[in-house]
Amino acid sequence: MTMMTSPTMRHRHMDRAFRGVRATSGGFSLIELLVVLVILGMIAGLVVPNIMQRGEDARVRAAQTEIQRLSMAVDEFYLDAGRAPNSLRELVERPSGVSNWNGPYVNDSNLNDPWGRPYSYRYPGQNRSFDIHSEGADGAPGGEGPNARISNWE
Repeated sequence: MTMMTSPTMRHRHMDRAFRGVRATSGGFSLIELLVVLVILGMIAGLVVPNIMQRGEDARVRAAQTEIQRLSMAVDEFYLDAGRAPNSLRELVERPSGVSNWNGPYVNDSNLNDPWGRPYSYRYPGQNRSFDIHSEGADGAPGGEGPNARISNWE
């Protein structure tokens, strides 16, 4: 005759059976998690500044290229109209009194530097027949790196 065991008796028996067995796949300890977080933080500290600097370098190169493009557009305007534009806006919108305007020579969006500020234009220029420049990332005169002036004469 077999004896029936109650669920409670089965649990007691299982508890005694596993009391000496240690769980080997219980997850990571707090120390292991902290070590991984510290390593990830160190990697991020090294990588993120390089990525941010590349973004600024790309904006500087974009401004240099855009100033060259604006300079060519001013030259083209001069050839068509027989005079230099009074402002960069005349490269986008026909000025009154100009009969041979063949523009727009650039898009309206090309009149702002990569930081969202309008390019400075001077005719007659102090450094060339006309001057076009951006004050760089900070928008202030002077500076170094991405904050330096970007122009058609330097």
